Amino acid sequence: MEYRTLGKTGLSISTLAFGGAPLGDIFGELDESAALDAVHAALDGGINYFDTAPLYGFGLAEERIGRALKGRRDDVVLATKCCRDGFEEFDFSGARVISSVEESLKRLGTDRIDVLQIHDVEFGTRRQVLEEALPAARKLKETGKVRFVGITGLPVRYLRSLAEVAEIDTLLSWGHCNLLEDELEEELVPLAAERGFGLINASPVLQGILTEREPPAWHRSPKPVLEMAPRVAALCRGAGFDVAAVAVAYAVRRPAIATTIVGMRSRAEVEANVAAMTLDIPEELFERIEQLVAPVKNMMWFEGRPENNLPPTDPDRYVPRTPSTTHS
Repeated sequence: MEYRTLGKTGLSISTLAFGGAPLGDIFGELDESAALDAVHAALDGGINYFDTAPLYGFGLAEERIGRALKGRRDDVVLATKCCRDGFEEFDFSGARVISSVEESLKRLGTDRIDVLQIHDVEFGTRRQVLEEALPAARKLKETGKVRFVGITGLPVRYLRSLAEVAEIDTLLSWGHCNLLEDELEEELVPLAAERGFGLINASPVLQGILTEREPPAWHRSPKPVLEMAPRVAALCRGAGFDVAAVAVAYAVRRPAIATTIVGMRSRAEVEANVAAMTLDIPEELFERIEQLVAPVKNMMWFEGRPENNLPPTDPDRYVPRTPSTTHS
């Protein structure tokens, strides 16, 4: 396992991170023993960054991670989120940040959260995120209950606009560094280097479409992207590789990104993702994928408040859609 420093935090974290969403039964009911075993497999594989949120199973994922890490808490960097308690429930007030942390500490069975993140900032107003949620989170740093503070979200240009003015330690961007999207590198990597915050990538398989499985019915990628995904899988398969493994390998090789979060629900999935990090994938395959996906590259959907979705330079790459349930 390779480790990188998480920006100015000084934390040394694994370049592959454990995503806790599946432990909340978001992608299907999971047996308790399997859930805990997935966490233990991650520890065995050298993963030391664990990411979760109250949203994932409405507290279930936090509870399971807390139980799985009993006796190993000091061996990991534990990250959770606040301000999003349901798929359509948001509260970016300072009071909710504080009460949410207290609830998460109990569920996780710990006295501190290493990285507290304001969850899916695109669903809040800019004023409330900057003037209420983040200041409350920073106050919690003074108590020792929180060590570092960050933000998460989907609209990459909106994240950049907040990071240009906010005092943050980390930034989690999901869905923008994978075989179909690369805007994270252009929009956020230079700013992270300039301002010193740790850059975190999530969802290298783009919520499951870069796998051999059928995409979930709720997936919001526009039709051309959904139609492209199986073609990418076939290309990888023809070269002797699993598309999910190629997607993970692509993401973790970005040196400016401290870690890439992958949701994992079993020991087998953990071991497959750890193995993907050292796959000897020919550069020619990545070049062929790049050529194949060029017509749909960076074609993204709408999420959050309309005013928070800043359009790209090429408007054809942006597909406005009605907001819907997210599993970020």
